[in-house]
Amino acid sequence: MTGRGRTRREVLGLAGGAAALLAGGCGGTRERTGELVRSAGPLPEPFTTPLPVPRVLEPLRRTADADVHEVVQRVVRVGIVPGRSTEVFGYGGTFPGPTIVSERGRATLVTHVNELPVPTVAHLHGGHTPADSDGFPTDLLLPAGAAAPPAGAGHGGAHHEDPQHGGPRRASTAGDLAAGRREHTYPMQQRAATLWYHDHRMDFTGPAVHRGLFGLHLVRDEEEARLGLPSGAREVPLLIADRSFAEDGSFRYPALDPTMLATPGVQPEFSEGVLGDVVLVNGAAWPVLDVDAARYRFRVLNASNARRYDLRLSPPPPSGPRFVQVGSDGGLLARPVELGSVRLAPGERFDVVVDFARYPVGTEVDLVNGLGDGGSAQVLRFRVVRRARDDSTVPARLSEVEVLAESAAVRTREFRFSRGGPGQPHWVLGGRPYDPARVDADPVLGQVERWRLRSDVHHPVHVHLDPFQVVRRGSRRRGPWDGGWKDTVDVRPGEVVEVLVRFTDHAGRFVLHCHNLEHEDMMMMANFQTRA
Repeated sequence: MTGRGRTRREVLGLAGGAAALLAGGCGGTRERTGELVRSAGPLPEPFTTPLPVPRVLEPLRRTADADVHEVVQRVVRVGIVPGRSTEVFGYGGTFPGPTIVSERGRATLVTHVNELPVPTVAHLHGGHTPADSDGFPTDLLLPAGAAAPPAGAGHGGAHHEDPQHGGPRRASTAGDLAAGRREHTYPMQQRAATLWYHDHRMDFTGPAVHRGLFGLHLVRDEEEARLGLPSGAREVPLLIADRSFAEDGSFRYPALDPTMLATPGVQPEFSEGVLGDVVLVNGAAWPVLDVDAARYRFRVLNASNARRYDLRLSPPPPSGPRFVQVGSDGGLLARPVELGSVRLAPGERFDVVVDFARYPVGTEVDLVNGLGDGGSAQVLRFRVVRRARDDSTVPARLSEVEVLAESAAVRTREFRFSRGGPGQPHWVLGGRPYDPARVDADPVLGQVERWRLRSDVHHPVHVHLDPFQVVRRGSRRRGPWDGGWKDTVDVRPGEVVEVLVRFTDHAGRFVLHCHNLEHEDMMMMANFQTRA
């Protein structure tokens, strides 16, 4: 159920740059879709930088039923590689952005302020959100003082010649434009879960996220609080993202237009996806975390543009499970699941517990990537430094999780994710490139549908508005990493994944798309319109 990737090759460098980029395809493995950009200049020594933890964003104010936040998007410089600084687009001026924490049933209002040189669109990934706050790809937040989108960028009816997107760019209906600031309303009528927010601007999601526009958003509730899972300093977010660096410390990304103002897409050699050779966790390269000999809860996010991870502990614990999964994209599982590794595609989240009490004090335990090689095989090092009291538990029953019945599905729809044909963009969904004005499905709120997701190569499929449940991979039942409510599922080469979806509460226009961000930018997206 896997397919071949492209062979390794060398290609010429970034637009406007003189240096060569060595680009590797799938490197002899069939588990990756993407091309490697190699770094130039010195890189950090692995396992010497302490793991940073993104700050929690405090509300500007609290009302009787809502928390009010403001996030300023601006250009900042951060220190990642030795002796040089890296320019990033930072939510709240940090990389990654600050963590927003919400309480179930209490609304969160987030005003985004754009002080960047480019338009943006903020999307709460995994959020059960009204359409006007979801982050539709053409609902642009323009930089302060801008009156219109950049000319030629494919927004608002502009045309430009772009062979990568299939010749002349199609006209599109302008979205809901705002200048300077936009408020998003998140009702938070959803289970406790690990969400994240990131840029979702049509044609330019890949470079925007690559430059730093992503952050974590946690939803908490009383059910989760009663469980006694590891908390406080022993509840640690792990936002994993690969990058490559130029000699001057800047990120290397093979954009056709590095300004992100005109021509979308990447150099053709990188159309399968952009892979970096440095793994960042919470913005630090190959960091280290000192831990107690106790249980830790890790909220793991794959925030990479295209890279997949198969996370393993090396050495494994002398006894007991390596990982105990307690939650997935859409929140808690019904019961904990023991996993030998955590395999996650771009956009997926895993909520897992690791018990370091199984290791002798003084042990160094590496979190490694079984799908990587060289720098991409290393992720993070844990150092078990002390014995400590541990009052946490992992209950045998975690949550009441509704199971959707296959017999309840009122219709079946198929979505085919594939390469484009002659005269089309490189990637298409249902045989057609994305058009923000076209509706490809019209599910009725409250009804269960079966969606068949068909793939040619690896495509992590993300559905907005509501999570789904995976029921089948080909002729087999779902896999070991498919449990619980999901909003992103990795569809492997030549595979059909069947999911049950049910949309509730919010009528309007939403999208589903491949979360390989280069595929998304090259038109692998479709609209669905929910209706009462």
